[in-house]
Amino acid sequence: MNTLNTLNKNQLTVEGGQTLTLENNIYKIQQGDESLRNRILKAYQPFIKKVVSKVCNRFIDRSMDEFSIGLVAFNEAMNQYRKGQGSKFLTFADMVIRRRIIDFIRKETRQAKHIFLDYVDSNDENGLEESFIEQQVAISHYEEQQQIEERMVQIEEYEQMLLQYGITFNVLSKHCPKHVDARENAKVVARILVNNDKMVQFLQKKKRLPIQELLTYVRCSRKTIERNRKYIIALALIYIGGFAALQSYIEPETVS
Repeated sequence: MNTLNTLNKNQLTVEGGQTLTLENNIYKIQQGDESLRNRILKAYQPFIKKVVSKVCNRFIDRSMDEFSIGLVAFNEAMNQYRKGQGSKFLTFADMVIRRRIIDFIRKETRQAKHIFLDYVDSNDENGLEESFIEQQVAISHYEEQQQIEERMVQIEEYEQMLLQYGITFNVLSKHCPKHVDARENAKVVARILVNNDKMVQFLQKKKRLPIQELLTYVRCSRKTIERNRKYIIALALIYIGGFAALQSYIEPETVS
């Protein structure tokens, strides 16, 4: 069985010495060569990832939904490509992928009522580029929605983790130090704790701070640690749980 040996611009070389243009290979696929279809899909995954990443304005890897949509769109392009339509197959495939990704973004951002993306005719090679501003608005809104959803998921997970230590958001709000210096000191203590595996294990097992151990690493008093105990635990759990969306709670504060 023939297999792809090289991928050179718009040509594919198959075993046996025969070199066919990509367009000719697409016509063979349309005639029922499913083995060739699978090989071309595999060979052009970098191209698909590049187009999808460009539309989304961020890196896309093979595990993401956007890449899967791009792969399906490339396969769709292989089925729809026709002779004499005035463009190379990759130009046509680029357009189909872009449209499907933008469809996906529009679906995810359907609440943004004033976003309109004008589609161009599939035969118009000069109209491949969608409105840059509209595309960027759609993408920005989509990414913002994704961040909001991710933050909500992390907040729920964080809330459940806090409950294991007898801490609720209401209790935490009451135990948050009022002064910036006190909060910064608590952050220092929390960072020291999470960088020590033994103290992390103690916290997770006992559900309380390893105060005696902490006192050997920090400058503040036992009384200070005990007074801010719940706040320190809460900060440490953000580190331990890897809650990136809550990072602002553990970043240094600036005094205006």
